[in-house]
Amino acid sequence: MDKSVFKVGDTIRVYTKDIQDQKVHATPFEGVVIAIRGINANRTFTMRRVSTGGTVVERIFPFNSPTIEKINIVKEGKTRRAKLYVPKLSQ
Repeated sequence: MDKSVFKVGDTIRVYTKDIQDQKVHATPFEGVVIAIRGINANRTFTMRRVSTGGTVVERIFPFNSPTIEKINIVKEGKTRRAKLYVPKLSQ
C-alpha cells in the first residue's frame, strides 16, 4: 500500500517491526493522524492514540522508515485543517 494515501483526520493502524528474543513481531499502533510534515524524503506523520485510562500517546513516524511493515486505513476523516492539534498559548 502506498503510504501517502491517508490524510490528516484519518484513523489508521500502523504495523511496526519489533525484535524480541530473535523473533520479529508486527506491533499495531492505531490512532488519528494529527499532522503530516516535511517534503520528499523527510516527510513524517504524527499520530495520537487515547489508551485505556485516558492516557494520550503521540508518536511520530517517518514515511520512509524501514520498521513500518504496513498501514491500514480504519476510518476516513473529514477535516478542514492541516494540523489537528492546538498550540499552547502563552499566558
